[in-house]
Order: sequence, then C-alpha cells, then structure tokens
Amino acid sequence: MTVQSIDVRITEPQVCRAPARRSHVRDIATVLIVVALLVGLNLVSKLTALSSWFFSVPVGVGLILIVGRAMGITWNDIGLSRQTLKKGLWYGSVASVIVLVGVTIGLLLPLTRPLFLDEGFASMRTALVSAFVIIPLQTVLPEELAFRGVLHSSLSKLGGFRVAVIAGSGLFGLWHVTSSLDMAAGNRGLTAVLGHGTFAQLIGIALAVLATSIAGLAFTWLRHRSESILAPMGLHWAFNGCGALAAAIAFQM
Repeated sequence: MTVQSIDVRITEPQVCRAPARRSHVRDIATVLIVVALLVGLNLVSKLTALSSWFFSVPVGVGLILIVGRAMGITWNDIGLSRQTLKKGLWYGSVASVIVLVGVTIGLLLPLTRPLFLDEGFASMRTALVSAFVIIPLQTVLPEELAFRGVLHSSLSKLGGFRVAVIAGSGLFGLWHVTSSLDMAAGNRGLTAVLGHGTFAQLIGIALAVLATSIAGLAFTWLRHRSESILAPMGLHWAFNGCGALAAAIAFQM
C-alpha cells in the first residue's frame, strides 16, 4: 500500500506537466510569430512600393492564417464556427446600427460635422467604392482575421481574455501608426484644430492610436461575447464604411 501510493505521487506530475509545458511554449511561440508577421506586414504594406498594391494586406494576412493553422489554431478558435454564426450576425448588426445612429447625429450637428471632412472621400463615388469594396476587402476582413482571429486566439490561450483584451487592443492601435502619418493633413476638421507641421502630425498619430485602441477594445469584447468574428467585422465596417460615406455627405452639406 505504501509503495503504491508513493509511485502514484511520483509518476502523476511527470505525466501531466510535460504536455502543459510543451503547450505553453507553443502558445508563446505562436504569439511571437504572429506579432512579428504583423509588424513586417504593416511596414511592407504601408511604407514600401507595395503600399499601392490592393492585395498586399489580404495576402499577408493569408500567410498569417496559414502559419496560425500550422501552429494548431482551429477555425473555431478564429471565430468561424457555424454554431455561433447567427449570434455573431446579431451582435454585429446591433453594433452597426448604433454606429450609424451616432454618425448621423454627428453629421447633423454643426460642431462635429467638420470632423468628417476627410479629403480622401470628398467624392461620393470614391466613398461608395471604398465603403463597399476597398474597406471590406482590404481592411475589415484581413484585420479582423488577423487581430480578432489568429492573434486573439493565441493571446487567449497564452494568458486568457484579459491578456487578449489589453495586448490585442494595444497592438491594434499601434498597427495604425503608419496609416495615420498624414491623417491630420488630410482632414479639414483636424487641420483647423491642430494646424500643420510635425507637432500636428504627432498629435494626429497619437489620436489615431488612442481611437483605434479603444475601438479594438470594443471589437475584442464583441468577439468574446458573441464567440464569433462576424460581430467585430460588422462593427469594424460600420466605423470605417459609414465614416467614408459620412465624409462624402459632409462635403455636400
């Protein structure tokens, strides 16, 4: 009796700890690899000649998906489960309507209307193409698959939901540094407030990182609450797509 109980106590930890240790190392490796790929993709797609190539980000995220799948991330982990499809669509639709109401109010108020005057969407035709083609394919779909899909899954496995929220949202905010380099100069409302020059550019970048980090919190919460990546996709499109359309409308008012 005594010998058997000692044997059990010695052998049990040896059986249980090895797989857990291997899994933990794999989770860390997955996070580091995914973050490194995102940093590389961001620099290549925003600061090189490939920035003018429409499919640079989608192709890069496709590579991240392949790597994630090879590291053991399943489609359910990414948030593409049939069981949560309706739930994701419901949450995404409700969130989109809330954003649409907020944007409409912002357009109607003279105080906030100038903030929508983004020169890139001065033309209604450009805004429509951007809202329904470019933004879904080049921004919403790849960014959500990367951040609320592969990265969210790997961060959750490594440190739980709290780590996924904090680290994922922060990284999502930093992702927008390169795309916001000329944000202040291209927005009449921000230019009127911040002016021109390096200081205005730095403030514009800081505001963009802060705003997208906060948006990342909302996207991650929706992803967690709905258990589907479709919910943050809906909200993400509402922010960007409705923003583009609102800009075109603001120039006509």
